[in-house]
Amino acid sequence: MVTPVEVRQISGVDWYEEADYRKSAWRLTVATYGKCVYWVNGDKQIMEKGELLLIPAGVPYYGKSIPTVTHTQMVVQWTGEPPAALSALEREEALKHKPGCYELIHERLKAIHQQWRERPPYYAMMIEALLTEVLIYISRELDRGVITPEKHLHAERMKSYIERHYRERITKEELGDAIGKTPNYAAALFKSVTGQTISQYVHAQRMKRAAYLLTESQLTVQEIAVFLGYQDLSYFYRIYKRFTGSAPSELLHERPRTV
Repeated sequence: MVTPVEVRQISGVDWYEEADYRKSAWRLTVATYGKCVYWVNGDKQIMEKGELLLIPAGVPYYGKSIPTVTHTQMVVQWTGEPPAALSALEREEALKHKPGCYELIHERLKAIHQQWRERPPYYAMMIEALLTEVLIYISRELDRGVITPEKHLHAERMKSYIERHYRERITKEELGDAIGKTPNYAAALFKSVTGQTISQYVHAQRMKRAAYLLTESQLTVQEIAVFLGYQDLSYFYRIYKRFTGSAPSELLHERPRTV
């Protein structure tokens, strides 16, 4: 059973922190922007965006900002273990890892942070479920073996292509051309590295934009759907609810008032 001790977002250029031995908790940190540095058992670990550091309970560490370098990171600390035998937790030393499924992990950590901040009923159980999911993603990657720099590079190129063309229909043929590989190889590599199919990733990028437009623009839900490439409004509703758990219209009340 996981007992959440602390969940927070860290940012800035003057952060410093040492292990709190009174808590003796596991610590997972994911760098989401810039760089920072940790010393774990005396070993220096420079953390950059897209990397994670998993520190077992009782392992001494301290971390600090790099002078003049702004960074952000998400941190979860907990005691106990999830109700599963996970390879990510079967280690005595800290794990520094660049996950291919960074986006999935980042989204789950944001959900954990929201649960911790708002404290709805059963929030601790929800945090345990989300954290277990994150640790499963990490364990699957560890079990498959290290993702080579070449595969990371190909995946990043495909992500960049999707982010430039997310409103359009994107095919594996186009992504294959983007990395100079066959369509089937591109699709298989993308799934193995990111943990998502091309279609799932495209929808995820569109839903991020949808959430922004629903709160920050004056467009109607139908106009947003068409803008993002969905001609069928009911299909847009289904995809949005699948990714967020709520209907698009629920965000409309958060829009700024117009004068």
